[in-house]
Amino acid sequence: MTGRRRGRAVESGLDALVAERFRPLRGLAVGLVCNPTAVDRRLRHAADLLHGAAGVKLARLFGPEHGVRGDAQYMAAVGDERDRRTGLPVHSLYGATRASLTPTPEQLAGLDALVFDIQDVGARYYTYQATMMLCMEAAAAAGLRFLVLDRPNPIGGAELEGPRLTAGFESFCGLHDLAPRHGMTVGELAELFRAERGLDLDLEVVECRGWRRGMHQRETGLPWVFPSPNMPTPEAALVYPGMCLLEGTNLSEGRGTTRPFELFGAPWLDGDALVAALQAERLPGVAFRPVSFVPTFDKHRGVRCHGAELCVTDREAFRPFRTGVACVAAARRLDPEAFRWRTEAYEFVEGIPAFDLLCGSAREREGIERGLAVAELARAWRPEERAFAARRRRFLRYRG
Repeated sequence: MTGRRRGRAVESGLDALVAERFRPLRGLAVGLVCNPTAVDRRLRHAADLLHGAAGVKLARLFGPEHGVRGDAQYMAAVGDERDRRTGLPVHSLYGATRASLTPTPEQLAGLDALVFDIQDVGARYYTYQATMMLCMEAAAAAGLRFLVLDRPNPIGGAELEGPRLTAGFESFCGLHDLAPRHGMTVGELAELFRAERGLDLDLEVVECRGWRRGMHQRETGLPWVFPSPNMPTPEAALVYPGMCLLEGTNLSEGRGTTRPFELFGAPWLDGDALVAALQAERLPGVAFRPVSFVPTFDKHRGVRCHGAELCVTDREAFRPFRTGVACVAAARRLDPEAFRWRTEAYEFVEGIPAFDLLCGSAREREGIERGLAVAELARAWRPEERAFAARRRRFLRYRG
């Protein structure tokens, strides 16, 4: 009962805006950057609420990767359309070209403000925070106000982990130097982006109410709406800051199963040997069991894969990035001939391995290839983690 009472106290930025009767937006023509996660506690969508709000003119919608309604798969281009519920024009911010990632001056013409309301999952390479940053830059250039409706970080805001993003390794899965697990809300990230990118931007963050940094999604009492097709649960979000690294390899990260990012494997792996290798790493807060599965799409579609399931046993001790590197290193060590790094263009960048873009440098891949222990690689991240902790401190809005 205590957890449920505590959870009922948490409100999203959208809930707070509704409670304020949309005061910050009255008299303004507004564009809304959103997807299916932009709902209040009663599961009413922000587009519907703003469309019906007195004194607010909702003029158009902007959709990130996966689209406004969230039905497009990862890395699939999304086109412009008209929203079937509100009848408003929808501009895609994830098309077939790099230019499509940023709203154009023509798309922003006639607006007074852009509103951003999308659930992030707390990882540098989840592209929604990159979309927000590009929208902020476009809003600054156009002289628009920018309003962020904040939401809790579903994997908590106390911990951060992983190496910095090295100059030259920027991509849409890492446009700004953040830790892979950054431990910030989108509102806090917006203030960091404004400061560190030198934006002359009228920024307002509508804060969550009742959220504390140590809280995870299940404790908030807020509804969980899929942020993307392969993020079905908060538990998937918790492992994602490490297991997304598998996108940079020929290992299945569990897409096409009911447990994406919590299952991984390949047709050529031995699940028992893989689990034994991972157990030898003594990774904190996680256990593994051997599994077999058949993905219904993406890598190894229709082919039986063998691998492991991650079972987080202590979410405070769990280190997702270290775990993800360990999973990749163990799989490669078991069969270096069958293992492959992904080399085709990834997130609008050619010529750099996808694994390097996700890690933010070539250091981790080269260390794995040289057979360095994962613990040794992790020691190299610690000064960078401390540096990021110092940078982010001034932007944190919520107590621990």
